[in-house]
Amino acid sequence: MPAREEMPSTLRRSPKKARDTWAKAHDSAVESYGEGERAHRTAFAAVKHSFEKVGDHWEAKGRKGPSDAQTARRRPAGSTGTAGGVDANATKEHLMDVARRLDVRGRSRMTKAELVDAIRKANNRRTRAVRNR
Repeated sequence: MPAREEMPSTLRRSPKKARDTWAKAHDSAVESYGEGERAHRTAFAAVKHSFEKVGDHWEAKGRKGPSDAQTARRRPAGSTGTAGGVDANATKEHLMDVARRLDVRGRSRMTKAELVDAIRKANNRRTRAVRNR
């Protein structure tokens, strides 16, 4: 499977189901669109439907569905950006729990949107730290 060779490191540190989801979606997208960025975006969209990024890996979400407004759209509508794997549609309590696990400072005073952004940044820092080891 070509997808296994190109799998991002965050997915290699994730549960088997997340890896399998990415690989299957990636291989299918390569057949449809060819190798490249579109195949990777399609594979990540499939992963984000059932998993959320926490730190340097992906964990199963409590419920399946789109992670953010961008993912919920049927067609891209400009460059609104995504939440980077954070489940922006989750409850504030869930986001607070994730922020606590990632040791996000000031989380108790943050709005839901601020929590999503802070978690996204904490995830990016953790991923960079692991890749630089």
